[in-house]
Amino acid sequence: MTAPPSPTLHDRLRAALHEELPAACELRRVLHAEPQVSGAEEPTRKRMLDALPAGPVELVAGAGALVRVGADGPAVGVRGELDALPIAEETGVPWASDNGAMHACGHDVHLAALVALARAVDRVRPPVPMVAVLQPREETYPSGALDIVESGALARHHVTAMIGAHVQPVLAAGQVACTPGAVNASSDEFTVTVRGRGGHAAYPHLTRDPVPVLAQIVLAAQQLVSRGADPMVPTVVTFGTLSAGTAPNATPSQATARGTLRTMSEEWREALHERFRRIADGIALAHDCETTVEIIRGEPVLLNDPGLADDTSRLLSVTGRAVPAVLRSCGADDFAYFGSAVPSLMLFVGTDTATGLHTPTFLPGDETVAAVAESLLAAYLAAASQIER
Repeated sequence: MTAPPSPTLHDRLRAALHEELPAACELRRVLHAEPQVSGAEEPTRKRMLDALPAGPVELVAGAGALVRVGADGPAVGVRGELDALPIAEETGVPWASDNGAMHACGHDVHLAALVALARAVDRVRPPVPMVAVLQPREETYPSGALDIVESGALARHHVTAMIGAHVQPVLAAGQVACTPGAVNASSDEFTVTVRGRGGHAAYPHLTRDPVPVLAQIVLAAQQLVSRGADPMVPTVVTFGTLSAGTAPNATPSQATARGTLRTMSEEWREALHERFRRIADGIALAHDCETTVEIIRGEPVLLNDPGLADDTSRLLSVTGRAVPAVLRSCGADDFAYFGSAVPSLMLFVGTDTATGLHTPTFLPGDETVAAVAESLLAAYLAAASQIER
């Protein structure tokens, strides 16, 4: 009789992973019930350090940490975001948060899946170790990912590839997007201030009204998308806030707008900034006003390594996960900073939720923990195989 084939490393890790999932789902509920917002994640970090396998720990980026799982040598980094959003939860589940913060972006799911994978790797001890990267401040500035990259911690832990996964309700449950190339846009915040001359509303000829000037800037900036950008390069100009004056019968001396500039091209990103400034300055000058344009650089374009994406897609297909051809969006994620240091891959995992990210009723089911963990496992193995080549 022919002996059955020996289990592959993938088989053994999947089996260990599934044994860890019940505890990971319980951890997910604990994390969900006690969220902390950006900059105050130390209690969440402590829970994660208690749940992860014992190993060398380096505290980084304020409330962050790196935890090595396995032997020394080149390793695969796996990111989990520690922070929640300042949103009052409205899910009504027994384990809902009641402290005014909420894991409305799925970070509780990501963290629980990370623990399940780390514990499986610790049990099986594959040739390539992993490093659990507990990242603070994903939801706000200054970026926790950028701080980790600039700290040199990835190099100190010999991290040669980074992987991450994010729940994504635009995908059906059971689907995982593993798209090569640009998958998220750069995102830069701007403030436009128009200064004129205030006065009585009945004497407009004695004023330099900044309000219609700002309104023209808002409208003209949309042509950066329709006439400035290559139609093949996604670009979004958003004005999120407008403010001017305090009295209805007075012309204010100043008007201000804030918003974001997004694009999927780093080359066009620089030109977009310059064109935006010229539009604001030119319109203000035509109306005898002055402008100040401040642009705060945020996340760069998130680029998925093509080799990692292809290898991970093949492994996901073996496990029965549907892999859509592409998923790209003009959302932004500071995971993009890791790609400036090492080859990186961000996966998007479908959920069963009826509401979207960042809403008070967003609540993926516990089965999403398994979906994210399986996705991270496939990406970990793809990255490990590149290290071993």
